[in-house]
Amino acid sequence: MFGIFQSNHQINDAKIFMGSSEETREVLTERKSPYSGEVVSKAPLCSAEDTQRALAIAQEATKETKKSPLHQRISWLEDVANMLEEYQEDMAMTLVNEVAKPLAFARVEVERCIETIRLTAKELVALHGETIPTDVAPSGKKTTAYFTRVPVGVVACITPFNFPLNLVAHKIAPALGAGNAVVLKPTPEAPLTAYKLAKLFNNSQYAIKDALSVVYGDVEVGSTLVKSSIPRVLSFTGSVPVGKIITQQAGIKKVSLELGGNAATFIDKSADLEYAASRCAFGAFVNSGQVCISLQRIYVHEDIYEEFSEIIARETKTLKVGSPYEEDTFMGPLIDEESLHRAKTWVASAQNEGAKLLTGGEVVDGSFTPTIMADVTDDMKIVCEEVFAPIVSLVKVSSYEEAIAKMNNSPYGLQFSIFTNDLKLTQRFIDDAECGGVVINDIPTLRFDVQPYGGSKLSGVGREGPRWALEEFTEIKSVVICS
Repeated sequence: MFGIFQSNHQINDAKIFMGSSEETREVLTERKSPYSGEVVSKAPLCSAEDTQRALAIAQEATKETKKSPLHQRISWLEDVANMLEEYQEDMAMTLVNEVAKPLAFARVEVERCIETIRLTAKELVALHGETIPTDVAPSGKKTTAYFTRVPVGVVACITPFNFPLNLVAHKIAPALGAGNAVVLKPTPEAPLTAYKLAKLFNNSQYAIKDALSVVYGDVEVGSTLVKSSIPRVLSFTGSVPVGKIITQQAGIKKVSLELGGNAATFIDKSADLEYAASRCAFGAFVNSGQVCISLQRIYVHEDIYEEFSEIIARETKTLKVGSPYEEDTFMGPLIDEESLHRAKTWVASAQNEGAKLLTGGEVVDGSFTPTIMADVTDDMKIVCEEVFAPIVSLVKVSSYEEAIAKMNNSPYGLQFSIFTNDLKLTQRFIDDAECGGVVINDIPTLRFDVQPYGGSKLSGVGREGPRWALEEFTEIKSVVICS
């Protein structure tokens, strides 16, 4: 039953899930480790026809998913979480292999994935409607009226490489738990990770037949999912350019988009600088800066700018960069050569425009070292656009008013934060920040899986988190009973 958990972590006969059935494909793609360059997994290359078939299977499966009892779906999620817990070390190693996530953080992602699935199971109990007093207005009359939430039918999910396990769970667990059928297109960078998780869902004793399909591919597969009239919800996490294409091609369906950001924080002169610098170093460089809410812009009050710069540079130099297989490694390589080239180019460009390199900016054993740029100005590309690399910029400001104006002067609005011991400033910041989430006295990279998560502006539409995803993947049905 669990033959997928192999010591070599490779898919030897690359298989695809079409509903509950596993099928082989002749055309394969190889995934090479970003760290070693070795082939770590193989996946089938799906076609538009494969994708259309998966959608048709999902559509047929909704006849059963919609009728499935709630207790079965709750047991399904709990069973998957229990099985994943049993094999969490193997899954962590798969993450290390495919995306070079350092082992300690790979283990954290598996733990969070288990929690996400269990939280979703708990939230299903509260997925209900409410009664409505239809005689509240003179034009009304007394009836028995209420609304309830019902599954949408088919949900298409497209997921990214940076959290290829937990972000899959954030989509498919609520979608399946709500009574839908799902077609998942996982990131091409981590096909085995998605395969193993899907295997657990489909092998569960509580699984609903054909409720989950997995299709591998890139543009052709994604475009087929987006343009099809079968999915009633499309949930996508990825880049802004792709998000724009999706909104243009999706047609009349619900679209949930998490499109990244340009996370910022303000260091007020009342802040604990040692603590703030330590947390900022973590938030800027965890997962090699490849997080939608990676700290990219640090606005520092001019009175403490020099002191803070020295402390964060010192903290950053303590972070171990190296093999993702070692227990104490904080940061490994970027996902691919293109990302590495972009990071080097952007740092060089900022330096040419007058920015100062405090630390980093080098390539050591294939990894781009944690990089701090000082004296950065508003018009530099390195602060205007999403870097998605281990680079953070320090910007000197004279006041909170200047800082919040600069923070908000961005097309992105995912998460911002502030470090301060001024209560009034805290209250102002909560109101002033133009983003989906604010964090007080910690990094904007802080996210709890139980909270609503999403952004404003180009950062997307809709919210994730088990409770809010369940709302995204259901529709309201209004009922009126007249006597």
